[in-house]
Amino acid sequence: MSNLEKLPVTVITGFLGSGKTTLVRHLMQNPQGKRLAIVVNEFGDVGVDGDILKSCAIPDCPAENIMELANGCICCTVADDFIPTIEALMALEPRPDHILIETSGLALPKPLLKAFDWPDIRSKITVDGVIALADAEAVAAGRFAPNVAAVDAQRLADDSIDHETPLSEVFEDQISCADIILLTKPDLAGPEGVAKAKEIIAAEAPRPLPVVEVAEGAVDVRVVLGLEAAAEDDMEARPSHHDGHHDHEHDDFESIIVELPEQTDPAQLVANIERLANELNILRVKGYAAVTGKPMRLLVQAVGARVRHQYDRPWEPGEERRSRLVVIAEHDDIKEAEIREILVGVTEAAE
Repeated sequence: MSNLEKLPVTVITGFLGSGKTTLVRHLMQNPQGKRLAIVVNEFGDVGVDGDILKSCAIPDCPAENIMELANGCICCTVADDFIPTIEALMALEPRPDHILIETSGLALPKPLLKAFDWPDIRSKITVDGVIALADAEAVAAGRFAPNVAAVDAQRLADDSIDHETPLSEVFEDQISCADIILLTKPDLAGPEGVAKAKEIIAAEAPRPLPVVEVAEGAVDVRVVLGLEAAAEDDMEARPSHHDGHHDHEHDDFESIIVELPEQTDPAQLVANIERLANELNILRVKGYAAVTGKPMRLLVQAVGARVRHQYDRPWEPGEERRSRLVVIAEHDDIKEAEIREILVGVTEAAE
């Protein structure tokens, strides 16, 4: 790549647990000759996603090409974090052919696009495209309001009712900013769920958008890279609930980190996380656990009451066998004492 050419950047956004890291991992492993660099922006300071990606590093995307920005929104830390990170990636030898930015599940993509207008980098990079991932099952179920059943009943009774929560605004802003939608986990949604999700996305999109069904992040690289959208020059076509705001707040959401004792029964940990979703409206749980008698670390990722867990790698020699989970929810649903009682108190009582 000539230094006179702008370096393309793809922004990957999507709701909590929609499969962004799985997609990035697939692109890393199938780069089709492109040398990739990756920026991972996490909500909470347990670097789950970045650690997963670094464990998958390959010659076309080595570990030094993967950078994390934890515990802060990229667009709120432009000068201190984002610009230096982009400049560091552009200075790598050999230079990357393409940068992927995986936003946090709570990120608003349009303010991030505005960051590309900064003088230090505007002449050097371009937003090749914005890819929004949407969990087909969650979208079809309308999980953007605290009381889904009540909201669905209101919508059925009166189509004119516009019931919004902060979660719905995040979802709508991500769809509005996108150049292409990847509808993930279609197998869990089934044909009817996929059709319903597509209807909802079409209703929210400000313009016709391609929607591609993707399972386990497996999408042809040519579908998502090389769009040449120059999104930083196309802001008017990407409306946002926060247009006109000089900044935006993240007070709608909060995260806490819970330290756990070593686990004796992963099934009990899964049951406890399910309780968080069902009893306390917790949106997302992710992190690691040490399991008694197991030489490998247990990776835990939950979206609502849907919990996935697997042993991802051996504990390193001398590494502390720690168990830490990031718990994310809307601000009023973070009841720290109750969360800790369910995750820690129940676990301790069972030992």
